[in-house]
Amino acid sequence: MSDAFFPRSFRKSYPRAVRGEGATLVLEDGRRVLDAAGGAAVVSIGHGVAAIGEAMAEQARRLAFVHSSQFLTEAAEKLAERLRALAPANFRARGRVYFTSGGSEATETALKLCRQYFLERGEPQRTRVVARRQSYHGATLGALSVTGNVRRRAPYVPLLAEWGHIAPCYCYRCPLELTYPSCEVACADELEKFIGGAGAETVAGFIVEPVVGATLGAAVPPDGYLQRIAEICRRHGLLLIADEVMTGMGRTGRNFAVDHWGVEPDVILIGKGVASGYAPLGAVLVSEGVAETIARGSGGFEHGFTYNAHPVAMAAGLAVLDYIEQKQLFERVAPVGRELMAALARLKASPHVGDVRGLGLLSGVELVEDASTRAPFAPERRVAEKMYAAALEEGVVTYPIQGCVDGQRGDHILLAPPFVVSSQEIGKIARALEKAVARATVG
Repeated sequence: MSDAFFPRSFRKSYPRAVRGEGATLVLEDGRRVLDAAGGAAVVSIGHGVAAIGEAMAEQARRLAFVHSSQFLTEAAEKLAERLRALAPANFRARGRVYFTSGGSEATETALKLCRQYFLERGEPQRTRVVARRQSYHGATLGALSVTGNVRRRAPYVPLLAEWGHIAPCYCYRCPLELTYPSCEVACADELEKFIGGAGAETVAGFIVEPVVGATLGAAVPPDGYLQRIAEICRRHGLLLIADEVMTGMGRTGRNFAVDHWGVEPDVILIGKGVASGYAPLGAVLVSEGVAETIARGSGGFEHGFTYNAHPVAMAAGLAVLDYIEQKQLFERVAPVGRELMAALARLKASPHVGDVRGLGLLSGVELVEDASTRAPFAPERRVAEKMYAAALEEGVVTYPIQGCVDGQRGDHILLAPPFVVSSQEIGKIARALEKAVARATVG
């Protein structure tokens, strides 16, 4: 590794990737590894689709950049229209799409949008955007303020706003020590209790990952949870912000994960799969009511980034959507996801696999010291990292995370393969993980 490059970790040795083909990455030394993580739930259409690069190059030749405060492009308008058409019904008539360069920027945008919405309504006292513990909403300071991930927040706590967090919906380790369905999704009522304590007049919004991605390893809520959350938000006048950066754009088998439960948020955040990693791209889908409040009020949004609606990124997004439609990839996710979960089910034979969970092509495997008691491994054993290394030796890339129990304890890996993953490749993932579990949990 060049000593000019600032790595994510100075203590790791990174293999150099040189090419991608479908669900496979080719390394400099000639090894071919299966990208079962899709990077970080980013790659949806697969690596190496030439049509995407060609569309980006054509756009760059014609017009590489204009600033969104000065000009509009046809590509941005077309992509906005196509994304709006994928959204829930309350977006489709007059909803708007605000483009960013990724998920963290989308969260920052949503926080400012939420604030301006209530200023426009004459409710300046509404300042809190509440989230859940063990959530992740991005790396910028605003996004970290709503993030509930203890490990990622820890170094920056003195710099962060404290608006409040409630219990997560994590059935495998229920924070309220209840069991579904007898619990009647009591964890959703934690939002009601928070609002009662803080005062509804101070709370602007609630941000939620419909399926918790990295920090809880594809934790899927039971039926009734998101519906109850939406009802509480409506009753108290909060904006419901669905963070679908990881779960959106078909990843769970529907256009957006909220579609599984018929929930219509006020704002939806997208990123990752919207351009399948071919360009840095994110977006904020804004429902009609929120957009019209600002349009009829001050008429301007006091916020922006240099690369909003970057023309080449817009071309990438359009080309990815074209490819998805041509290959009917969204329709492929649900059946292939069921195939993946069935293959992973055999991991439960290990006394060190506590839970296998997920929805569509977003799956998590939680590793434990003892499956019968659900006791986690000691953090210093770094089992998730060992699992990653062992799986990589078997030719499969996973996404390891530590801290799902309380921010420090708890190991899991996340799987989010490209939508083009084959049955043969799914078999390879399951076999590699069986071997990796045995090796990573020894000693």
